[in-house]
Amino acid sequence: MGNVRLHFSMSLDGFIASPDNGFDWLSRTTDQPELVNSYAERTGAILGGRKGWEEVPDPTAPYGGQFVGKLFIMTHHPEDAPQAAGVTFLTCDVAEAVQIGLKAADGKDLEVFSASIGRQLIERGLVDEIALHIAPVLLGDGLRFYENPGGVPIHLHRLDTDDPHSEVDVRYRPVRETVSP
Repeated sequence: MGNVRLHFSMSLDGFIASPDNGFDWLSRTTDQPELVNSYAERTGAILGGRKGWEEVPDPTAPYGGQFVGKLFIMTHHPEDAPQAAGVTFLTCDVAEAVQIGLKAADGKDLEVFSASIGRQLIERGLVDEIALHIAPVLLGDGLRFYENPGGVPIHLHRLDTDDPHSEVDVRYRPVRETVSP
């Protein structure tokens, strides 16, 4: 059985989409083909939410068209969702959606591309891994990767080091845009 993985590009201040649910802020980031290839190969199914689907209603978009698998979109109203071949709309509980996705992934991983679904899965203990790619930008507003006001902290173990409790060291310098007189 594959893993359930939350997978996002995220701004340094914790947003995965701009206030209008857009992703154009990612246009200045550098492509990493080998990283994209590795995730595309390990992913057998994707579970996304309605807002993200409406922003990019294209089943060939994940991993630059390299994704070969099943695409599931959770929505309360599938009847008015943008339809596309190869997309299955789910109206069930998130735990059932994970089971459907893992079965369809056929031993590969189930990628979750929704902050809301991801939060619910974290709270239910149904996430195996969180993969974040931190983009060198501060958005200041938008859709947060994880938001649970008043909730208890969720402690995580790093997977890429011998010390699973260590912090990640990230260093950036602000880009100073030149202004013409």
